[in-house]
Amino acid sequence: MPIKFSEDVIPLSDLKINPGRVVNRTKETGRPILLTSRGRGVAVVQNLDEYEKNQEERAFVIAIAQGLIDIKEGQVISLDEVRKRLGLK
Repeated sequence: MPIKFSEDVIPLSDLKINPGRVVNRTKETGRPILLTSRGRGVAVVQNLDEYEKNQEERAFVIAIAQGLIDIKEGQVISLDEVRKRLGLK
């Protein structure tokens, strides 16, 4: 979900004053919150479920890209060899 700059950018001092409110907002909206210090972004607070989902999606996309590179470079094995390595019939 994209950041709404009018709602999801807060100063670091707000996190120091009321961390529970900031964390709850990430849970409610599903959006990350950008923390700023002196007008510059310094950190992001994100709901754990969203973070884990993003990490899984990133790993999947990287694996697909690597597979496509392997195919392009001719680094392939047969389906029978895959089954053999995985112990499948």
